[in-house]
Amino acid sequence: MAGCKKSRGLNKPKMKSKRAAKKRFSLTGTGKVTFKKKGLRHGMSNKNRKRKRNLRKAGLMTSGDAGLVIRALAV
Repeated sequence: MAGCKKSRGLNKPKMKSKRAAKKRFSLTGTGKVTFKKKGLRHGMSNKNRKRKRNLRKAGLMTSGDAGLVIRALAV
C-alpha cells in the first residue's frame, strides 16, 4: 500500500508507569524522590503543633528505595 510503513520490530511498546506510584511520588529537578508524609489524617488533637507542621512538609526518599520508585515511574 502506498504511504504505509510496515513495522519491523523497530517501534517497541512504550513502558507503562505504575499509576499508584505516579499518584504518590514525584521527582525533583535533581532526580530525588519526594512523597507526602503519613500521619496527618486523623487524631490531630493528640499531636503537637511542631509535629503537625513538620508532617506537612514533603519527605525525601533514601537512595536505596528511590531506585525502586523510579523504576515504577518508568522515567
